[in-house]
Amino acid sequence: MMPEPKVWSREDMLKRVALFADLKGSKKGLPDSDLPECTRELINVLGFRPPEDEVTQMSPLGSENARSAAIDISEGFNIGFIRAKPGKGPLMHNHDTNETFMPITGTWRCEWNEGEDYEFIDVGPLDVVSFPPGVYRRFMNVTKDEPDVEHVLQVIISGDAPAGEFSDAAWTRIHEFEAEQAAG
Repeated sequence: MMPEPKVWSREDMLKRVALFADLKGSKKGLPDSDLPECTRELINVLGFRPPEDEVTQMSPLGSENARSAAIDISEGFNIGFIRAKPGKGPLMHNHDTNETFMPITGTWRCEWNEGEDYEFIDVGPLDVVSFPPGVYRRFMNVTKDEPDVEHVLQVIISGDAPAGEFSDAAWTRIHEFEAEQAAG
């Protein structure tokens, strides 16, 4: 059943507008955030809230970002941006809902599976890759000849409070890095 149509004031509508130039993100908040190969800015545009069980699950954008959506609504989907330089992206991870990527600028590699089943596709602006729940995936900026330019990838994830988890191989890398840092 359709909702009853209503008139929205400009003031109410502007609460649902996020200008890209004004968006703020964070490069922290996920277990792989400190790894040099994973440096990226996570920007929560619309939706994203922490998963109900933050002890065993994490938000795709990290706990802090999940609490600071530019458009703070909960309507069954989330939109965010990732800003990263070439060679940067998260480790292999999975979500309990669909995750869809669309490059805005640059070339991005979308990878899935690990080991012998590993696959990838490189995509550019306005191409779309949609991962179903339960598939380990990652993305990485692979833009050539622009080593110092951060490019932008749009991320759309379904659900009101999506959760994520890293693969065993990703956790191994995280723990190795933590041990390296502790050893000095």
